[in-house]
Amino acid sequence: MNQQVFGGVNQSLRPARPLLTAIQRGFLGKCPNCGKGRLFASFVRTVSECEHCGEAIHHHRADDLPAYLVVVIVGHLVLGAFMGFESMFDLSLIQQLAIWIPLTIVLAIGLLRPVKGAVVGLQWALYMHGFGGEEDEVETHPEV
Repeated sequence: MNQQVFGGVNQSLRPARPLLTAIQRGFLGKCPNCGKGRLFASFVRTVSECEHCGEAIHHHRADDLPAYLVVVIVGHLVLGAFMGFESMFDLSLIQQLAIWIPLTIVLAIGLLRPVKGAVVGLQWALYMHGFGGEEDEVETHPEV
Protein backbone atom coordinates (compact mmCIF):
# COMPACT_ATOMS: atom_id res chain seq x y z
CA MET A 1 0.00 0.00 0.00
CA ASN A 2 1.48 3.31 -1.10
CA GLN A 3 0.98 5.88 1.64
CA GLN A 4 2.04 9.49 1.35
CA VAL A 5 2.79 11.62 4.38
CA PHE A 6 2.58 15.41 4.02
CA GLY A 7 3.01 17.75 6.95
CA GLY A 8 3.07 14.80 9.37
CA VAL A 9 -0.39 13.64 8.23
CA ASN A 10 -0.93 10.30 6.51
CA GLN A 11 -2.88 11.17 3.35
CA SER A 12 -4.32 7.67 2.89
CA LEU A 13 -6.35 8.00 6.11
CA ARG A 14 -8.33 10.94 4.75
CA PRO A 15 -11.46 10.40 2.70
CA ALA A 16 -11.07 11.56 -0.89
CA ARG A 17 -12.87 14.80 -1.65
CA PRO A 18 -14.40 15.32 -5.11
CA LEU A 19 -11.96 17.67 -6.84
CA LEU A 20 -14.02 18.75 -9.86
CA THR A 21 -17.21 19.06 -7.82
CA ALA A 22 -15.46 21.25 -5.24
CA ILE A 23 -13.96 23.47 -7.95
CA GLN A 24 -17.34 23.78 -9.68
CA ARG A 25 -19.13 24.63 -6.43
CA GLY A 26 -16.50 27.25 -5.61
CA PHE A 27 -16.75 28.69 -9.14
CA LEU A 28 -20.50 29.08 -8.59
CA GLY A 29 -19.93 30.80 -5.22
CA LYS A 30 -21.14 27.90 -3.09
CA CYS A 31 -19.52 26.02 -0.22
CA PRO A 32 -17.14 23.41 -1.65
CA ASN A 33 -18.28 20.90 0.98
CA CYS A 34 -22.08 20.96 0.72
CA GLY A 35 -22.74 23.13 -2.33
CA LYS A 36 -25.60 24.91 -0.57
CA GLY A 37 -24.12 27.65 1.61
CA ARG A 38 -22.66 30.92 0.33
CA LEU A 39 -18.91 31.07 -0.18
CA PHE A 40 -18.63 34.86 -0.29
CA ALA A 41 -19.66 37.48 2.26
CA SER A 42 -18.91 40.33 -0.17
CA PHE A 43 -17.40 40.66 -3.62
CA VAL A 44 -14.25 38.61 -2.98
CA ARG A 45 -14.24 38.24 0.82
CA THR A 46 -15.12 34.69 1.84
CA VAL A 47 -17.37 33.79 4.74
CA SER A 48 -15.78 32.50 7.93
CA GLU A 49 -17.78 29.29 7.75
CA CYS A 50 -20.61 27.82 5.73
CA GLU A 51 -24.01 28.75 7.12
CA HIS A 52 -25.44 25.42 5.95
CA CYS A 53 -22.88 22.74 6.92
CA GLY A 54 -20.53 24.68 9.23
CA GLU A 55 -17.37 23.99 7.15
CA ALA A 56 -14.65 26.46 8.15
CA ILE A 57 -13.60 28.57 5.16
CA HIS A 58 -11.66 31.38 6.89
CA HIS A 59 -8.24 29.74 6.65
CA HIS A 60 -8.02 29.47 2.86
CA ARG A 61 -4.98 31.01 1.21
CA ALA A 62 -6.12 32.01 -2.28
CA ASP A 63 -3.91 35.13 -2.10
CA ASP A 64 -2.83 36.26 -5.59
CA LEU A 65 -3.49 33.07 -7.58
CA PRO A 66 -7.03 34.07 -8.66
CA ALA A 67 -5.79 37.42 -9.98
CA TYR A 68 -2.97 35.74 -11.92
CA LEU A 69 -5.36 33.19 -13.39
CA VAL A 70 -7.81 35.93 -14.39
CA VAL A 71 -5.01 37.85 -16.14
CA VAL A 72 -4.04 34.73 -18.09
CA ILE A 73 -7.65 33.86 -19.02
CA VAL A 74 -8.67 37.39 -19.98
CA GLY A 75 -5.41 37.97 -21.82
CA HIS A 76 -5.94 34.90 -23.98
CA LEU A 77 -9.60 35.69 -24.66
CA VAL A 78 -9.08 39.35 -25.49
CA LEU A 79 -5.91 38.84 -27.51
CA GLY A 80 -7.50 36.04 -29.55
CA ALA A 81 -10.64 38.09 -30.18
CA PHE A 82 -8.59 41.17 -31.04
CA MET A 83 -6.48 39.29 -33.55
CA GLY A 84 -9.59 37.79 -35.13
CA PHE A 85 -11.27 41.20 -35.40
CA GLU A 86 -8.10 42.77 -36.72
CA SER A 87 -7.92 40.23 -39.56
CA MET A 88 -11.61 40.58 -40.49
CA PHE A 89 -12.36 44.28 -40.00
CA ASP A 90 -10.55 47.56 -40.59
CA LEU A 91 -11.30 49.51 -37.41
CA SER A 92 -9.70 52.76 -36.32
CA LEU A 93 -7.64 53.02 -33.15
CA ILE A 94 -10.49 54.77 -31.31
CA GLN A 95 -12.91 52.02 -32.31
CA GLN A 96 -10.45 49.37 -31.18
CA LEU A 97 -9.98 51.09 -27.81
CA ALA A 98 -13.73 51.51 -27.40
CA ILE A 99 -14.18 47.74 -27.81
CA TRP A 100 -11.19 46.15 -26.09
CA ILE A 101 -10.65 48.30 -22.99
CA PRO A 102 -14.21 47.96 -21.64
CA LEU A 103 -14.32 44.27 -22.60
CA THR A 104 -11.06 43.61 -20.76
CA ILE A 105 -12.28 45.42 -17.63
CA VAL A 106 -15.67 43.67 -17.61
CA LEU A 107 -14.14 40.24 -18.14
CA ALA A 108 -11.51 40.75 -15.43
CA ILE A 109 -14.03 41.95 -12.84
CA GLY A 110 -16.58 39.33 -13.86
CA LEU A 111 -14.14 36.41 -13.59
CA LEU A 112 -12.34 37.38 -10.38
CA ARG A 113 -14.97 36.06 -7.94
CA PRO A 114 -15.67 32.74 -9.74
CA VAL A 115 -11.95 32.04 -10.15
CA LYS A 116 -11.29 32.79 -6.47
CA GLY A 117 -14.13 30.44 -5.54
CA ALA A 118 -12.63 27.73 -7.74
CA VAL A 119 -9.23 28.17 -6.06
CA VAL A 120 -10.84 27.88 -2.60
CA GLY A 121 -12.67 24.75 -3.80
CA LEU A 122 -9.37 23.31 -5.06
CA GLN A 123 -7.69 23.99 -1.71
CA TRP A 124 -10.60 22.38 0.15
CA ALA A 125 -10.58 19.26 -2.05
CA LEU A 126 -6.81 18.79 -1.63
CA TYR A 127 -6.83 19.46 2.15
CA MET A 128 -4.58 22.48 1.67
CA HIS A 129 -3.99 25.42 4.04
CA GLY A 130 -5.93 24.36 7.11
CA PHE A 131 -8.68 22.45 5.31
CA GLY A 132 -7.04 19.25 6.55
CA GLY A 133 -7.19 20.19 10.22
CA GLU A 134 -3.54 21.12 10.68
CA GLU A 135 -1.97 24.56 10.76
CA ASP A 136 0.28 25.83 7.98
CA GLU A 137 3.96 25.89 8.77
CA VAL A 138 5.33 29.42 8.89
CA GLU A 139 8.65 29.95 7.15
CA THR A 140 11.09 32.14 8.98
CA HIS A 141 13.87 33.89 7.16
CA PRO A 142 17.01 34.85 9.05
CA GLU A 143 17.85 38.53 9.11
CA VAL A 144 20.48 39.46 6.55
